Amino acid sequence: MFTGLIEDVGKITAVKKIGDGVRFSISSDKLNDLEIDDSIAVNGCCLTAVAVQSNVFDVEAVEETLKKTTLSGFGTGTEVNLERAMRLSDRLGGHLVLGHVDGVGRILSIEERSTSWWVTVEIPPELERYLIHVGSIAIDGISLTIAELAGNKVSVSIIPHTWAVTTLAQRHAGELVNIEVDMIGKYVDKLLSRKAEADAPSRITEEFLKEKGFMHV
Repeated sequence: MFTGLIEDVGKITAVKKIGDGVRFSISSDKLNDLEIDDSIAVNGCCLTAVAVQSNVFDVEAVEETLKKTTLSGFGTGTEVNLERAMRLSDRLGGHLVLGHVDGVGRILSIEERSTSWWVTVEIPPELERYLIHVGSIAIDGISLTIAELAGNKVSVSIIPHTWAVTTLAQRHAGELVNIEVDMIGKYVDKLLSRKAEADAPSRITEEFLKEKGFMHV
């Protein structure tokens, strides 16, 4: 479990193919207390530290992760947002982020304003149902508030601090980003869908049974 508050911007120092998966070595000046088996969000993807040495740690991404996220496009020198798993005693400054990417979005535009940056992202249409105005969304693992919503186009306002301590400042229109929608919205949607199914009238009627030969006319 994460908060979406980025702790450091790390750099990929090595990429090694492992079958259809990939092993990444990532350097970080701040996350120097990691241990093997620790969970860490890399651009919003929950991965496990499989090796740790000084200020470099290794994580592995399997086929399914590469297929559903932007990690397959990472190479040596790529900078990534990093966050360690939260402690239960921590303040929840962002929102509840699982590190399970729901889809890949595309940056449509980045507009510099007087005191902020306005970023608009197109997300997969099937995720639109989980978004609400001033609701939460994680973009590349960054906890952000939806400032404007138009169909499956989401706009967020980035404050100078977030711009400075994440990879957003390096992004450009057309680039792909990892998207995780609010997990509470997903749970509510699932529960309401099940209730609607339970409340729906049964399709097994007397006429249906007669047509199938289960009742004598």
